[in-house]
Amino acid sequence: MAAKRKSTSNNKKKSKEMIQTHAMEEKESFEKTTLDQIWGDTGFSKYGTLNEETYVSQIKGMNKTDLHAHAVKAGILPVDNRQLLTSRLIREFRKYVLGYRKPSQTQKDKNKEPSDVVKSILAEGR
Repeated sequence: MAAKRKSTSNNKKKSKEMIQTHAMEEKESFEKTTLDQIWGDTGFSKYGTLNEETYVSQIKGMNKTDLHAHAVKAGILPVDNRQLLTSRLIREFRKYVLGYRKPSQTQKDKNKEPSDVVKSILAEGR
């Protein structure tokens, strides 16, 4: 004879108590600024890295032809002066990283109440 199964009413209660999660770690300290970031872009597609030291070593390892091709890919008009082109590429890389990694504002910063001194200064203009 087959053993009788217990009712599943206990399991139904547990499933209703469960909280649904997306299983994604929320430990990033940067705010997402583009749709690509929301969809999971890590920022490595344009330059291959977000570390400036790694990028500078990549640039220094390139010959002039590769450097010109990289500048065109990055959207910079290539010039014959290697130092000028390198400095422009690094500047654009820094802009990209800063724009890509916008620091997130904590809830504490958003709801911070101004001090009495600040309130009195602001009230002077009334």
